[in-house]
Amino acid sequence: MKYVNADIILPEPLLKEIQKYVQGGMIYIPTPESARKKWGEKSGSRNLLSQRNEMIRKHFSEGMTIDQLSGQYCLSCDSIKKIIYSKK
Repeated sequence: MKYVNADIILPEPLLKEIQKYVQGGMIYIPTPESARKKWGEKSGSRNLLSQRNEMIRKHFSEGMTIDQLSGQYCLSCDSIKKIIYSKK
C-alpha cells in the first residue's frame, strides 16, 4: 500500500472534515464492499480448487477409494472426505 498525502488528493472541505477526527495520523480507507473480491478470485486459485474438487467427486463416484484419492491428490483422507461429502 502506497502512502499518499491527503492534501494533494482530497478537496479542501473534505480534508477539513477529516482533520476534525484525525490530525497528523495515518488512516486506512478500505475499498467499497462491492469492489472486493473473495479469496482466490483474482489469481484464479478459487476456480482451480473448484475444478480439482469436482474431479475428486467424479473419481469417487466412479469407484476410486478415499485412500487412492488421498494418494493421487496429496491430501489427507479427512480432506478428501470433506470434499466428497460437502454439499456442492
